[in-house]
Amino acid sequence: MKKAHELRDLPLEELESLLKEKSEELMNTRIQLNMRQLDNPLQVRSARREIAVINTVITEKRAAQ
Repeated sequence: MKKAHELRDLPLEELESLLKEKSEELMNTRIQLNMRQLDNPLQVRSARREIAVINTVITEKRAAQ
């Protein structure tokens, strides 16, 4: 998981693609959780937090423009 200060160095387009990738990962993780195939259910929590951090950085960048 990247820290927020590391994400702030990335361009907006790359952040948006990273957000899409993490959202798909979260969806797949939730499907695996429902099918009882997920070894570590805390992966859902960490994926949600990563998405929240990315959304925060995107909002900051858009407000600064």
